[in-house]
Amino acid sequence: MKYIDEFRDGDLARGLAAAIRREADPARHYRFMEFCGGHTHAISRYGIADLLPDNVRMIHGPGCPVCVLPIGRIDQAIRLALEQGVTLCTYGDCLRVPASDGLSLLKAKARGGDVRMVYSSLDAVTLAQKQPEKPVVFFAIGFETTTPPTAVAIRQAAALGLKNFSTLCCHVLTPPAIACILEAPAARQQEAVPLDGFIGPAHVSTIIGSRPYEPFAEKHRKPVVIAGFEPLDVMQAIRMLIRQVNAGRAEVENEFTRAVSRDGNQKAQQWVADVFELREQFEWRGLGTLPHSALRIRGAFAEFDAEQRFPLAYRPASDPKACECGAILRGVKRPQDCKIFGTVCTPENPVGSCMVSSEGACAAHYTYGRYRDA
Repeated sequence: MKYIDEFRDGDLARGLAAAIRREADPARHYRFMEFCGGHTHAISRYGIADLLPDNVRMIHGPGCPVCVLPIGRIDQAIRLALEQGVTLCTYGDCLRVPASDGLSLLKAKARGGDVRMVYSSLDAVTLAQKQPEKPVVFFAIGFETTTPPTAVAIRQAAALGLKNFSTLCCHVLTPPAIACILEAPAARQQEAVPLDGFIGPAHVSTIIGSRPYEPFAEKHRKPVVIAGFEPLDVMQAIRMLIRQVNAGRAEVENEFTRAVSRDGNQKAQQWVADVFELREQFEWRGLGTLPHSALRIRGAFAEFDAEQRFPLAYRPASDPKACECGAILRGVKRPQDCKIFGTVCTPENPVGSCMVSSEGACAAHYTYGRYRDA
Protein backbone atom coordinates (compact mmCIF):
# COMPACT_ATOMS: atom_id res chain seq x y z
CA MET A 1 0.00 0.00 0.00
CA LYS A 2 1.57 3.25 -1.09
CA TYR A 3 2.81 5.45 1.77
CA ILE A 4 2.33 2.58 4.25
CA ASP A 5 4.44 -0.33 3.04
CA GLU A 6 7.60 1.75 2.94
CA PHE A 7 7.23 2.34 6.69
CA ARG A 8 6.97 -1.42 7.31
CA ASP A 9 9.94 -2.55 5.23
CA GLY A 10 11.66 -5.50 6.92
CA ASP A 11 15.11 -4.80 5.51
CA LEU A 12 14.99 -1.20 6.68
CA ALA A 13 13.79 -2.34 10.10
CA ARG A 14 16.72 -4.73 10.44
CA GLY A 15 19.07 -1.95 9.43
CA LEU A 16 17.56 0.42 12.01
CA ALA A 17 17.76 -2.25 14.69
CA ALA A 18 21.45 -2.77 13.92
CA ALA A 19 22.03 1.00 14.06
CA ILE A 20 20.28 1.25 17.44
CA ARG A 21 22.41 -1.58 18.86
CA ARG A 22 25.51 0.07 17.48
CA GLU A 23 24.72 3.54 18.84
CA ALA A 24 23.38 2.52 22.26
CA ASP A 25 26.22 2.86 24.77
CA PRO A 26 26.51 -0.52 26.58
CA ALA A 27 27.71 1.30 29.68
CA ARG A 28 24.41 3.12 30.23
CA HIS A 29 20.69 2.40 30.37
CA TYR A 30 18.09 4.19 28.27
CA ARG A 31 14.49 4.52 29.50
CA PHE A 32 12.05 6.09 27.07
CA MET A 33 8.33 6.57 27.57
CA GLU A 34 6.02 6.25 24.61
CA PHE A 35 3.24 8.55 25.77
CA CYS A 36 0.60 7.48 23.27
CA GLY A 37 -1.25 4.17 23.36
CA GLY A 38 -0.97 3.97 19.59
CA HIS A 39 2.79 3.69 19.94
CA THR A 40 2.37 1.05 22.65
CA HIS A 41 0.33 -1.05 20.23
CA ALA A 42 2.85 -0.55 17.43
CA ILE A 43 5.69 -1.65 19.72
CA SER A 44 3.79 -4.81 20.73
CA ARG A 45 2.33 -5.58 17.32
CA TYR A 46 5.59 -5.37 15.41
CA GLY A 47 7.83 -6.80 18.13
CA ILE A 48 9.93 -3.64 18.30
CA ALA A 49 10.95 -4.25 21.91
CA ASP A 50 12.47 -7.57 20.82
CA LEU A 51 14.72 -5.74 18.36
CA LEU A 52 16.16 -3.38 20.98
CA PRO A 53 19.29 -4.07 23.03
CA ASP A 54 18.70 -5.01 26.68
CA ASN A 55 19.76 -1.60 27.94
CA VAL A 56 17.05 0.23 25.95
CA ARG A 57 13.69 -0.02 27.70
CA MET A 58 10.33 1.31 26.53
CA ILE A 59 7.85 2.39 29.23
CA HIS A 60 4.13 2.81 28.70
CA GLY A 61 2.59 6.22 29.39
CA PRO A 62 -0.88 7.66 30.11
CA GLY A 63 -1.72 8.38 26.47
CA CYS A 64 -4.84 6.21 26.19
CA PRO A 65 -7.92 8.47 26.34
CA VAL A 66 -10.28 5.73 27.51
CA CYS A 67 -7.80 4.42 30.08
CA VAL A 68 -7.27 7.75 31.85
CA LEU A 69 -10.99 8.43 32.17
CA PRO A 70 -11.90 7.83 35.84
CA ILE A 71 -14.77 5.58 36.83
CA GLY A 72 -16.74 8.57 38.09
CA ARG A 73 -17.07 9.94 34.56
CA ILE A 74 -18.34 6.62 33.21
CA ASP A 75 -20.81 6.61 36.11
CA GLN A 76 -22.08 10.02 34.99
CA ALA A 77 -22.75 8.72 31.49
CA ILE A 78 -24.54 5.66 32.89
CA ARG A 79 -26.74 7.85 35.10
CA LEU A 80 -27.70 9.90 32.07
CA ALA A 81 -28.83 6.78 30.24
CA LEU A 82 -30.61 5.03 33.12
CA GLU A 83 -31.93 7.89 35.25
CA GLN A 84 -32.39 10.79 32.83
CA GLY A 85 -33.68 8.74 29.90
CA VAL A 86 -31.42 10.31 27.31
CA THR A 87 -30.05 8.72 24.18
CA LEU A 88 -26.37 8.48 25.04
CA CYS A 89 -23.97 8.39 22.09
CA THR A 90 -20.38 7.32 22.56
CA TYR A 91 -17.37 5.84 20.82
CA GLY A 92 -17.09 2.06 20.87
CA ASP A 93 -14.10 1.90 23.23
CA CYS A 94 -16.16 3.38 26.06
CA LEU A 95 -18.91 0.79 26.02
CA ARG A 96 -17.16 -1.98 27.97
CA VAL A 97 -15.14 0.06 30.48
CA PRO A 98 -16.01 -1.25 33.97
CA ALA A 99 -17.80 1.29 36.17
CA SER A 100 -19.32 1.26 39.65
CA ASP A 101 -21.69 -1.45 40.88
CA GLY A 102 -20.53 -3.94 38.26
CA LEU A 103 -21.95 -1.78 35.48
CA SER A 104 -20.62 -0.53 32.15
CA LEU A 105 -22.33 1.39 29.40
CA LEU A 106 -22.97 -1.88 27.59
CA LYS A 107 -24.59 -3.37 30.70
CA ALA A 108 -26.59 -0.18 31.14
CA LYS A 109 -27.88 -0.72 27.61
CA ALA A 110 -28.87 -4.26 28.56
CA ARG A 111 -30.84 -2.78 31.46
CA GLY A 112 -32.86 -0.66 29.07
CA GLY A 113 -30.68 2.42 28.68
CA ASP A 114 -30.61 3.94 25.21
CA VAL A 115 -26.86 3.73 24.61
CA ARG A 116 -25.58 3.91 21.06
CA MET A 117 -22.16 3.57 19.50
CA VAL A 118 -21.26 6.30 17.00
CA TYR A 119 -18.29 6.76 14.71
CA SER A 120 -18.20 10.55 14.91
CA SER A 121 -19.59 13.41 16.94
CA LEU A 122 -21.72 14.47 13.97
CA ASP A 123 -23.51 11.10 14.08
CA ALA A 124 -24.93 12.24 17.43
CA VAL A 125 -26.04 15.56 15.93
CA THR A 126 -27.77 13.74 13.09
CA LEU A 127 -29.54 11.48 15.57
CA ALA A 128 -30.76 14.52 17.53
CA GLN A 129 -32.22 15.90 14.31
CA LYS A 130 -34.05 12.63 13.62
CA GLN A 131 -35.61 12.36 17.09
CA PRO A 132 -36.33 15.92 18.27
CA GLU A 133 -38.67 14.65 21.01
CA LYS A 134 -35.83 12.93 22.95
CA PRO A 135 -32.65 14.40 24.48
CA VAL A 136 -29.42 13.19 22.89
CA VAL A 137 -26.12 13.43 24.76
CA PHE A 138 -22.73 12.89 23.14
CA PHE A 139 -20.19 11.47 25.59
CA ALA A 140 -17.11 13.35 24.40
CA ILE A 141 -13.76 11.90 25.43
CA GLY A 142 -10.21 12.02 24.17
CA PHE A 143 -7.11 14.15 23.91
CA GLU A 144 -6.58 17.08 21.56
CA THR A 145 -7.14 14.85 18.52
CA THR A 146 -10.86 14.32 19.12
CA THR A 147 -11.62 17.73 20.61
CA PRO A 148 -12.00 19.65 17.30
CA PRO A 149 -14.74 17.27 16.02
CA THR A 150 -16.65 17.84 19.26
CA ALA A 151 -16.34 21.59 18.77
CA VAL A 152 -17.67 21.19 15.23
CA ALA A 153 -20.64 19.16 16.51
CA ILE A 154 -21.56 21.78 19.11
CA ARG A 155 -21.32 24.58 16.59
CA GLN A 156 -23.39 22.55 14.13
CA ALA A 157 -26.06 21.94 16.76
CA ALA A 158 -26.13 25.66 17.52
CA ALA A 159 -26.47 26.53 13.82
CA LEU A 160 -29.34 24.05 13.48
CA GLY A 161 -31.05 25.36 16.61
CA LEU A 162 -31.19 21.90 18.18
CA LYS A 163 -32.70 22.03 21.66
CA ASN A 164 -32.31 18.33 22.42
CA PHE A 165 -28.56 17.96 21.88
CA SER A 166 -25.86 18.32 24.54
CA THR A 167 -22.36 17.06 25.30
CA LEU A 168 -20.84 15.44 28.37
CA CYS A 169 -17.37 16.91 27.91
CA CYS A 170 -14.45 14.84 29.21
CA HIS A 171 -11.72 16.03 26.84
CA VAL A 172 -8.26 16.04 28.44
CA LEU A 173 -4.93 17.63 27.52
CA THR A 174 -1.58 16.00 26.80
CA PRO A 175 0.99 18.48 28.22
CA PRO A 176 -0.38 18.43 31.80
CA ALA A 177 -0.20 14.63 31.81
CA ILE A 178 3.44 14.69 30.71
CA ALA A 179 4.15 17.32 33.35
CA CYS A 180 2.54 15.09 36.00
CA ILE A 181 4.81 12.21 35.02
CA LEU A 182 7.89 14.43 35.25
CA GLU A 183 6.80 16.21 38.43
CA ALA A 184 5.56 13.31 40.54
CA PRO A 185 3.85 14.71 43.66
CA ALA A 186 5.48 14.20 47.03
CA ALA A 187 3.07 11.38 47.83
CA ARG A 188 4.45 9.40 44.91
CA GLN A 189 8.12 10.42 44.90
CA GLN A 190 9.13 6.92 45.96
CA GLU A 191 7.70 5.56 42.70
CA ALA A 192 8.88 8.30 40.36
CA VAL A 193 9.89 6.79 37.02
CA PRO A 194 13.43 7.66 35.88
CA LEU A 195 13.05 8.67 32.25
CA ASP A 196 15.59 9.70 29.64
CA GLY A 197 13.11 10.94 27.03
CA PHE A 198 9.69 10.72 25.43
CA ILE A 199 8.25 9.58 22.14
CA GLY A 200 5.68 12.30 21.53
CA PRO A 201 2.19 11.41 20.28
CA ALA A 202 1.47 11.55 16.57
CA HIS A 203 -2.20 12.42 16.10
CA VAL A 204 -2.28 14.82 19.04
CA SER A 205 0.73 16.63 17.61
CA THR A 206 -0.95 17.15 14.25
CA ILE A 207 -3.34 19.42 16.18
CA ILE A 208 -1.16 21.11 18.79
CA GLY A 209 2.18 20.95 16.93
CA SER A 210 5.57 20.37 18.52
CA ARG A 211 5.82 23.70 20.34
CA PRO A 212 3.97 22.62 23.56
CA TYR A 213 6.66 20.01 24.29
CA GLU A 214 9.51 22.50 24.28
CA PRO A 215 9.19 23.38 28.01
CA PHE A 216 9.80 19.73 28.92
CA ALA A 217 13.08 19.76 27.02
CA GLU A 218 14.09 23.15 28.43
CA LYS A 219 12.96 22.80 32.06
CA HIS A 220 13.35 19.08 32.69
CA ARG A 221 16.15 18.37 30.20
CA LYS A 222 14.16 15.51 28.65
CA PRO A 223 14.36 15.05 24.87
CA VAL A 224 11.09 14.56 22.99
CA VAL A 225 10.84 13.00 19.54
CA ILE A 226 7.41 13.12 17.87
CA ALA A 227 6.87 9.95 15.85
CA GLY A 228 4.32 8.37 13.56
CA PHE A 229 2.70 5.03 14.37
CA GLU A 230 4.40 2.81 11.80
CA PRO A 231 7.20 0.52 13.02
CA LEU A 232 9.96 2.38 11.18
CA ASP A 233 8.65 5.67 12.61
CA VAL A 234 8.95 4.32 16.15
CA MET A 235 12.38 2.77 15.59
CA GLN A 236 13.75 5.93 14.03
CA ALA A 237 12.40 7.95 16.99
CA ILE A 238 14.17 5.61 19.43
CA ARG A 239 17.41 6.07 17.49
CA MET A 240 16.97 9.86 17.57
CA LEU A 241 16.39 9.78 21.33
CA ILE A 242 19.52 7.66 21.85
CA ARG A 243 21.54 10.15 19.83
CA GLN A 244 20.26 13.05 21.94
CA VAL A 245 21.03 11.28 25.20
CA ASN A 246 24.52 10.32 24.00
CA ALA A 247 25.22 13.91 22.98
CA GLY A 248 23.81 15.36 26.21
CA ARG A 249 21.11 17.21 24.27
CA ALA A 250 17.49 17.77 25.28
CA GLU A 251 15.49 19.06 22.33
CA VAL A 252 12.14 18.54 20.64
CA GLU A 253 12.65 16.76 17.33
CA ASN A 254 10.01 15.84 14.80
CA GLU A 255 10.32 12.48 13.07
CA PHE A 256 6.72 12.74 11.84
CA THR A 257 7.39 15.67 9.51
CA ARG A 258 4.95 14.39 6.93
CA ALA A 259 2.06 15.32 9.24
CA VAL A 260 3.29 17.50 12.13
CA SER A 261 4.56 21.08 12.16
CA ARG A 262 5.80 23.25 15.01
CA ASP A 263 2.57 25.25 15.25
CA GLY A 264 0.09 22.49 14.44
CA ASN A 265 -3.36 22.95 12.95
CA GLN A 266 -4.16 26.52 13.90
CA LYS A 267 -7.67 26.44 12.46
CA ALA A 268 -8.56 23.44 14.62
CA GLN A 269 -6.99 25.15 17.63
CA GLN A 270 -9.15 28.22 17.04
CA TRP A 271 -12.34 26.17 16.79
CA VAL A 272 -11.49 24.50 20.09
CA ALA A 273 -10.72 27.84 21.75
CA ASP A 274 -14.05 29.27 20.56
CA VAL A 275 -16.09 26.46 22.12
CA PHE A 276 -14.05 25.28 25.12
CA GLU A 277 -12.15 26.70 28.07
CA LEU A 278 -9.89 25.16 30.72
CA ARG A 279 -11.36 23.41 33.72
CA GLU A 280 -9.80 24.40 37.01
CA GLN A 281 -9.16 20.73 37.76
CA PHE A 282 -10.03 17.27 36.48
CA GLU A 283 -9.54 13.79 37.88
CA TRP A 284 -7.49 11.31 35.82
CA ARG A 285 -7.28 7.60 36.40
CA GLY A 286 -3.84 6.86 37.81
CA LEU A 287 -2.63 10.46 37.88
CA GLY A 288 -5.06 11.95 40.40
CA THR A 289 -6.65 15.38 40.13
CA LEU A 290 -4.62 17.68 37.87
CA PRO A 291 -5.10 21.45 37.53
CA HIS A 292 -5.94 22.91 34.13
CA SER A 293 -5.71 19.50 32.48
CA ALA A 294 -9.12 19.24 30.81
CA LEU A 295 -11.71 21.28 28.97
CA ARG A 296 -15.27 22.39 29.61
CA ILE A 297 -17.81 24.08 27.37
CA ARG A 298 -17.77 27.87 27.36
CA GLY A 299 -20.71 29.86 28.68
CA ALA A 300 -21.67 30.96 25.18
CA PHE A 301 -22.53 27.33 24.42
CA ALA A 302 -23.82 26.39 27.90
CA GLU A 303 -27.13 25.10 26.50
CA PHE A 304 -25.14 22.25 24.94
CA ASP A 305 -23.40 21.31 28.20
CA ALA A 306 -24.92 18.15 29.70
CA GLU A 307 -23.39 18.98 33.08
CA GLN A 308 -25.42 22.21 33.08
CA ARG A 309 -28.60 20.70 31.67
CA PHE A 310 -28.85 17.59 33.89
CA PRO A 311 -28.20 16.92 37.61
CA LEU A 312 -24.74 15.38 37.18
CA ALA A 313 -22.67 16.08 40.27
CA TYR A 314 -19.35 14.31 39.89
CA ARG A 315 -18.69 11.55 42.43
CA PRO A 316 -15.20 9.99 42.50
CA ALA A 317 -15.01 6.21 42.54
CA SER A 318 -12.09 3.90 43.30
CA ASP A 319 -10.64 1.35 40.90
CA PRO A 320 -10.86 -2.35 41.84
CA LYS A 321 -8.12 -3.15 44.37
CA ALA A 322 -6.60 -5.90 42.25
CA CYS A 323 -6.36 -3.69 39.15
CA GLU A 324 -3.00 -2.04 38.41
CA CYS A 325 -4.21 0.27 35.62
CA GLY A 326 -3.25 3.39 37.57
CA ALA A 327 0.34 2.27 38.09
CA ILE A 328 0.60 1.10 34.47
CA LEU A 329 -0.59 4.51 33.23
CA ARG A 330 2.11 6.20 35.33
CA GLY A 331 4.77 3.87 33.91
CA VAL A 332 5.48 2.44 37.35
CA LYS A 333 4.38 -1.08 36.41
CA ARG A 334 4.04 -3.17 33.26
CA PRO A 335 0.90 -5.11 32.39
CA GLN A 336 2.75 -8.33 33.27
CA ASP A 337 3.25 -7.01 36.80
CA CYS A 338 -0.50 -7.10 37.45
CA LYS A 339 -1.52 -10.31 39.21
CA ILE A 340 -4.81 -10.58 37.32
CA PHE A 341 -3.40 -9.77 33.86
CA GLY A 342 -4.28 -12.46 31.35
CA THR A 343 -6.06 -14.59 33.96
CA VAL A 344 -8.98 -12.87 35.69
CA CYS A 345 -8.61 -9.79 33.48
CA THR A 346 -8.84 -10.45 29.74
CA PRO A 347 -10.36 -8.56 26.78
CA GLU A 348 -13.45 -10.76 27.12
CA ASN A 349 -13.73 -10.06 30.85
CA PRO A 350 -11.92 -6.75 31.54
CA VAL A 351 -11.44 -5.62 35.11
CA GLY A 352 -9.66 -2.38 34.22
CA SER A 353 -9.81 0.12 31.38
CA CYS A 354 -6.29 -0.70 30.14
CA MET A 355 -7.58 -4.08 28.96
CA VAL A 356 -10.61 -2.59 27.18
CA SER A 357 -9.41 0.21 24.98
CA SER A 358 -7.87 -0.28 21.56
CA GLU A 359 -5.04 1.93 22.85
CA GLY A 360 -4.68 0.32 26.27
CA ALA A 361 -1.31 -1.12 27.29
CA CYS A 362 -2.81 -4.32 28.71
CA ALA A 363 -4.88 -4.87 25.58
CA ALA A 364 -1.76 -4.37 23.45
CA HIS A 365 0.27 -6.90 25.41
CA TYR A 366 -2.53 -9.45 25.49
CA THR A 367 -3.62 -9.06 21.87
CA TYR A 368 -0.14 -9.52 20.45
CA GLY A 369 0.88 -12.41 22.69
CA ARG A 370 2.90 -10.49 25.26
CA TYR A 371 0.86 -12.09 28.03
CA ARG A 372 3.19 -15.06 27.61
CA ASP A 373 5.92 -12.89 29.13
CA ALA A 374 4.02 -12.84 32.43
